[in-house]
Amino acid sequence: MDPADFDTALLDPTRLSIVSLLVSVEWAEFGWVRETVGMSPSALSKQVSTLETRGYVEVKKGYVGKRPRTWLALTPTGRAALERHVAALHRIVEESQRAAAERPDA
Repeated sequence: MDPADFDTALLDPTRLSIVSLLVSVEWAEFGWVRETVGMSPSALSKQVSTLETRGYVEVKKGYVGKRPRTWLALTPTGRAALERHVAALHRIVEESQRAAAERPDA
C-alpha cells in the first residue's frame, strides 16, 4: 500500500468523523455536528479550522433570529479526499484478506 493513498488530514479520527458526517448533508449546524461527533466546541472549532485550511470544509456564519449560528459543509475537494482515503482503507482490508487466504499454511 502506497502511503500517498492516505490523506494525512483524515488519519485523525476526529477529522474523519467530521467529514464522514458532512458527506451526507448539504449544510450542518455546528451544534449538531459537535453533539454528533461528541466534541467540545473548542475542539471541534480547531478541527474544523484544519479542514477549512485544506479546503475540505466550508464555514458559513449567520443568525437565526438574534442568535448567532455557524454552519458547516463538505466541499467537493473534501468529498474527493474522503473518497480516496476510504478507498485506500478498503484496499488495505482487501489485500490483507487476500494475503491471508493465500498463506501456504492456511
